[in-house]
Amino acid sequence: MDSEALPSEIQTLLRYTLRAPPVSSSAGTPLHLTDKDGFAPEGDKRFKKLIDGIHFSQKFILSYQLVLIGVLLALTAIHWGSRLRAWRRRRNTIKGKYEGDKTSIGKAAEGKGAVITESISRGSSSSSSTLQEDFHPKYQDSERTLDEGSLLLPKASDAKKPPRKWTTSNKIRAWLVYQPPPIPLVNKTLPSNGTTIVVLAFLGLQIFYTFFKTSLLLSMIFVFADRTSLVFVANLPLLYLFAAKNQPIKLLTGYSYESLNIFHRRLGEVMCLLALLHSAGMIGVWYTVLQPAGITLIRFLLIKMILLGIGAFLAYEMLYFTSLGSFRQRWYELFLGIHVVLQVAALVLVWFHHRRSRWYVGVALAIFLIDRLVYRISVKTKTVRASLDVQQDKKTVVLRAPVPAQEKHKWVKSMVGAGITTGWKATEHVFLTVPSLAPKHIIQAHPFTIASKAPTAHEKEANLELIIRAQDGFSADLVRYAQCHDTASIRLDGPYGSQAAVEMLQDSDRAVIVAGGSGIAVAWPLVWSVIDRAAMQDLEHSTSPANRKNILFVWIIRERSHISWLGGEALEELRARGVTLATSAPTSEYGHPNIAKIIEEWVNGTDDQASDRGKIGVVASGPDGMNRAVRNICSSLLREGRDVSVEVEKFGW
Repeated sequence: MDSEALPSEIQTLLRYTLRAPPVSSSAGTPLHLTDKDGFAPEGDKRFKKLIDGIHFSQKFILSYQLVLIGVLLALTAIHWGSRLRAWRRRRNTIKGKYEGDKTSIGKAAEGKGAVITESISRGSSSSSSTLQEDFHPKYQDSERTLDEGSLLLPKASDAKKPPRKWTTSNKIRAWLVYQPPPIPLVNKTLPSNGTTIVVLAFLGLQIFYTFFKTSLLLSMIFVFADRTSLVFVANLPLLYLFAAKNQPIKLLTGYSYESLNIFHRRLGEVMCLLALLHSAGMIGVWYTVLQPAGITLIRFLLIKMILLGIGAFLAYEMLYFTSLGSFRQRWYELFLGIHVVLQVAALVLVWFHHRRSRWYVGVALAIFLIDRLVYRISVKTKTVRASLDVQQDKKTVVLRAPVPAQEKHKWVKSMVGAGITTGWKATEHVFLTVPSLAPKHIIQAHPFTIASKAPTAHEKEANLELIIRAQDGFSADLVRYAQCHDTASIRLDGPYGSQAAVEMLQDSDRAVIVAGGSGIAVAWPLVWSVIDRAAMQDLEHSTSPANRKNILFVWIIRERSHISWLGGEALEELRARGVTLATSAPTSEYGHPNIAKIIEEWVNGTDDQASDRGKIGVVASGPDGMNRAVRNICSSLLREGRDVSVEVEKFGW
């Protein structure tokens, strides 16, 4: 800007740039058009670069939405293309098994009436446990007694290892699956390398749209401040879309909101930084232009538009600080309440701060209200009576609720969503509210994974179970309440969740499911979904027991009493279905088992029952350390040439 510009001209310029007309009409604005004070910014050469920069930013930011739509379409094509290939693969596999069974039956009929029988209790490999009072397995190669410090599975003596395939593709996949150790000193858990690459690419997109053709000269600082505000408001709909429990991204790409939580958090951090840069830029405008013209900082800050901007800035910065992991873990209930109030307040302030932001704010507000009011309150919520059962450790409550079942067409459920009365699927979760605990809990909703088997289509009443471990706040209040009350009225909002893990295991030849502690709430219905799907295929196509899917189910428990969460009978039933069942000795007494070696030995031991090209699906749900160990053994198996896919079920990072 020209330092010789008159203060009245500067104020007119700020009014012009802050209230710039739509891009479509600016090109045709006559240069002689003047402000009410007689000043025409468009026709003044002193401000031409500034005006051109602002107009370019307004046009350039429109391409950001096109890029997002393009990425969404690409992910949609990838997801549905993979689902189509998986369907064809299952169809061909079932067809091959069916034809093979007919051949074997025909050969048996040629014999002298021989009858071949095989017990279903024979698993794919010998099951074992380090809990001696539960299981006493024997092995064909030797009779081996396990103590609490031994491995869950013995090393297979004659296992056939597939030949190593050191291909570039395997190396890249292995590196993408690998999860590095936590950051030293701060002990910050990192995601897998693949997730990190995607997040960095997303952050790079934000940097590109912030700095592309933006001058950092002091004379052009207003253009930079304007660009940061445009990138900020352009991201508002995406921020609220990532956070919404009910949104179309899951239907299109298969990614549910909890899978997108890491992008919601990183985008929120970027937007807070953009708000800070915008505020700093506007202070820079005052310091370099308005202060020399005699306008004090107080006078500048008391302008209505600036005051509204300050309020929006403070609201989003408070959202960031109250969303930090340390704050959420310590004051989770406070975080829930503040998050909703600050979101609404921030959107209202941005709406009145600048009219150019109103289209983006309107879309974001619509996403927020439709998710909260239309779906979560009107469609997804159901109130039922539940029993409360305090477990032996006195720190865990198993909540059981009979849910009346209602039939709903699959396509309707997929398109518009449905509540808990239409059933749920493995790995899905609900938001639980127990109003009778205390007045503050009436408006609080806490997420818990459904620990019971998914109901079948013909059940008139489904049994829903939640395993709730006492931490503090809501969960601690619930445990204390359950010690004095057998039942409670509860409100369920859901179900929610992605089926990526279920689909991956069902598409695999061998399945590995690892649970740590209360991660059993994810693993238990998941293993049953795999068993039920395999049993249905066996029934429909008469496949022999030798063709059944090999399944390894590992449960790492902290206390011996945690077995009571499921009960010994339930575990025995699982083993009777042909699952290789392994439970650890209590880690509080004997330390953590070598989960990587357990998986590797089981995979080697089943290589003689699966072809080299057989796909292995692995799902882990538990503490960060266990999840990382599972990821990294899968990375090692990929480097060896095996076809391995891994999913970790947890909320965010």
